[in-house]
Amino acid sequence: MKTIHQWLEEYGVSHQNSTNKIIHWICVPSIFFSVIALLYSVSLHTILFNVPLTVAHIVLFAVLIYYSLLSIPLGIGMMAFSLICLTLCNVLSMLGFKLWLVALIVFSFGWIGQFIGHKIEGKKPSFLKDLQFLLIGPAWLMHSIFKKLNINL
Repeated sequence: MKTIHQWLEEYGVSHQNSTNKIIHWICVPSIFFSVIALLYSVSLHTILFNVPLTVAHIVLFAVLIYYSLLSIPLGIGMMAFSLICLTLCNVLSMLGFKLWLVALIVFSFGWIGQFIGHKIEGKKPSFLKDLQFLLIGPAWLMHSIFKKLNINL
């Protein structure tokens, strides 16, 4: 298994253009949220610790294990962001939004933005080489936040 530093270095090669980076700061979290929201829309009809479980909870559990195996601080940071996403899903649901529809709209615009960013960059998206890069994109952004906070992965 590659180290987190190897993943981030390889991901960074196709993310050098400043416009593409800005687009990624908007689109990667949006896509991450939209996938969680779509999975949150699928209830498991089970309640655990007074929380109705959804497919999002199960998938996030596995994803957070993956991040934690790469780096404990990264796992903690991604857990915090995941909790924000789950909370937003809950709030939108409580407000009566069709969460699956919000998710599909956000997902579509997010990917359109990503492909525009890579067109500007002049390089193919990393996930075309290895699907694990779909999980490294959010880690790459979290790593940038951690660098500013002097937190080492």
